[in-house]
Amino acid sequence: MRGVVLDAASLGNDVDWQPIAAQLDDWQVFNETTAEQVVERIQKADIVFSNKVVLDNETLRSATQLKWIGILATGTNNVDHDTAKARGIKVANVEAYGTASVAQHTLTLMLNLATQAQRYHQLVASGAWQTASRFCLNDFPVVQLAGKHLVIVGHGELGQAVESLAKAFGMKVSIAARPGKKNDPRPSLDSLLPEADVISLHCPLTDDTKDLLNSNNLAHCKPELLIVNAARGGIVNEHDAVEALRNGIIAGLAVDVLSEEPPRNGNPLLDAINEPLNLIVTPHSAWLAPEARQAIINISANNLRQFLQDDGQ
Repeated sequence: MRGVVLDAASLGNDVDWQPIAAQLDDWQVFNETTAEQVVERIQKADIVFSNKVVLDNETLRSATQLKWIGILATGTNNVDHDTAKARGIKVANVEAYGTASVAQHTLTLMLNLATQAQRYHQLVASGAWQTASRFCLNDFPVVQLAGKHLVIVGHGELGQAVESLAKAFGMKVSIAARPGKKNDPRPSLDSLLPEADVISLHCPLTDDTKDLLNSNNLAHCKPELLIVNAARGGIVNEHDAVEALRNGIIAGLAVDVLSEEPPRNGNPLLDAINEPLNLIVTPHSAWLAPEARQAIINISANNLRQFLQDDGQ
């Protein structure tokens, strides 16, 4: 079996690929692969690993030996599933690899919004504390999370981990119904929104969750509301959210994801990044703990092992 990884650099240079390489007769690693290079690199491969490199209809049709695709992530929207199915190519992804890392990052964003730590740091860096008339600076309001109401959208393994951490801070936690899930007995996000102090998103981006938070429902929230999105860009309407922040409709917004990544064509949140707002944008880095990145390799290796066993290799 000949295997290829197309974008190894996306996992960093400190992960161990041996659990995968040991199962293949021939193993080639490319740190990055452009759209123009994909066809050539997978043409003679039986096994392909990709994190974000797109494997579209034309690409898959050119790979006559391809039997199995290992996606080095949870989302598989970079693969043309119809073509893969038609050609008998199996596709496997990786789930629950970064629960602790992403949950930790989610709470970091929440805490930074609540304490306005980033804005206070900027004041200190500008020399404001050094020249203050009092012993402290109190330019921005600080929120105590204990007793506040957190609404979580998406209550899988990650949502449950965030719930556990939030409760350790003494927060009241409600779980909203999963948008698009039929017969979900839990209350809708819109019904919970007026009483929420914090919203944390942990659901996939689908037709049902696109623009889940927008100008229409944000109009009904508390002006103290803090929003954290470490799920997928597009779940929060970025234009509406930043306008809500500018106009005092919400009090804080923190995201680890944007609707386009990398944001080469600009983004409303990036346009506002230097404005005097309680706004935090991190570059899709919630999953970057080394334990999480190595887990991607280990789970992918198990997926490959299962395929090879089922295939009789």
